[in-house]
Formats: sequence, C-alpha cells, structure tokens
Amino acid sequence: MLAPAPRPPGSLAVRCSRALLSPRARLSLLALLLLCAAGLVLLYEPQRMLSSGWPQQTDGAGAVMLFGLAYGVCTAAFVPRPVLNLAAGALFGSAFGLTAAVAGTVLGAGISFTLGRFLGQDALRPMLRGRWLTAADGQLSRHGFRSMLAIRLFPGVPFAAANYCAAVSRMRYVPFLLATAIGTVPNTAAYVIAGAQAGSPGSPAFLFSAGFIVLSGLGAAVVAWRKRHGLRAPAPVTAPAPEKREPVGTAP
Repeated sequence: MLAPAPRPPGSLAVRCSRALLSPRARLSLLALLLLCAAGLVLLYEPQRMLSSGWPQQTDGAGAVMLFGLAYGVCTAAFVPRPVLNLAAGALFGSAFGLTAAVAGTVLGAGISFTLGRFLGQDALRPMLRGRWLTAADGQLSRHGFRSMLAIRLFPGVPFAAANYCAAVSRMRYVPFLLATAIGTVPNTAAYVIAGAQAGSPGSPAFLFSAGFIVLSGLGAAVVAWRKRHGLRAPAPVTAPAPEKREPVGTAP
C-alpha cells in the first residue's frame, strides 16, 4: 500500500495568508480600524487636547510640525476638521495656524486614502451599483483632480467620505493630494482666522471669515440640491433603430 504523498511545506501557511489577505478580510480590518478610531475619538476627545491641553514647552516651528502631525492623525480618526482649524488659529495665529492645518489636512487625507485603497478597494469596487455610485466613481476615476478640487472647495461633502470614495475609485495619489492641498485652503483659512480672532468677534477679519463660512455652506447646499435634482431627472428614452430587412426574392 502506497503511503500518502506528503503535503508541500508551507501549504497551510499559504492558505492562511491568502485568507487573511483576501478582499473581504482586508475590508473587515478596515471596518474594525475605523470603528476603533471613532470609539477612541468619542472616549478621549483628542480635539480638547489640541486646543486646551497643548504642551506649553513646545513652541516655534517644532510646535507647528507637531500640531500638523496630530491634526492629520485626528482627522483620519474622524475628529471634525472645523474644530481642529479653530484650534490651530487660536494656538498659532493665522499664518502658522493655516500652515499647520493644511499640512495636517493633506496628511490625514493621505492616511485615509491609503487605508481605503489597500484595505477596501478590491472588496468595494464590485459593489458599485446604482446610478449615483457609478456616476461618482466614473467622475473621480476619469477627472480625478478636477472632481476632487470641486469637492474640497465646497464643504458639502464630508471630508472622510470624500477620502474613502476617492480611494475606492481609480483616482491616483498625486491628483488626490494636490487637489486636497489646494481646494481646502479657502475654507480652512476662514476657520483658522476665526479661531485666531475669537477674542475680538467684532473685528473685520472675524466678521469676514464668519461670513465666508456661512456663504460657502449655503453655496454648497445649493449646488448639492441642483445636482440631486439633476440625478433624479429621468434619462431620455431613445427609440430603437429599425431593423434592416432584405428585399423579398433576393438571393442569400
């Protein structure tokens, strides 16, 4: 009686690695990471540490860089960006606060995009069905920089949602990060200036920044309503082309 053939070495390890690296497993890991990040934000409220509990011994360029790093991590963990922008202005003033906020915004967007691209894209792309999802995916995939720049300029789309939608699409890194860096400057600057001038709410700078925030929010709401109305409109129905028939009596 012949003995059974020995299994190739490492076959179990190969199967386990394939199972762990499968699209569904990576998507589950992404969901777990996001749930943990959201739970930590609700539990520890890191935005308070950035505003009131900031270490007093840190100042200058090192403090700006440290704040930008903390800003990026907090943004990837779903801390609201307006709160962080106000904190940046209150701590560092308009110029340095804007620098730290924009750098942290790009860093947080890059972290979210990387997580979504490597852990969620393969599992989520086959689920892109429906008119809205396919239209958004096609727009981001074909016109990445222009589409992301418009999304960043109008604050109607949540920051985290835009990051993960771009990651699931076929958009590339450089257009995504460049559009994020440029498109978030106006709205971020308004919040940073408002935070820097919070002590004098009657100053022209504070009133201008507050008015810009209100007007940009209203503009985003109007654009979103018009886009939604356009998507609800029924697609035009075209009549099928008549079939060509051969004359009777002709040879095949």
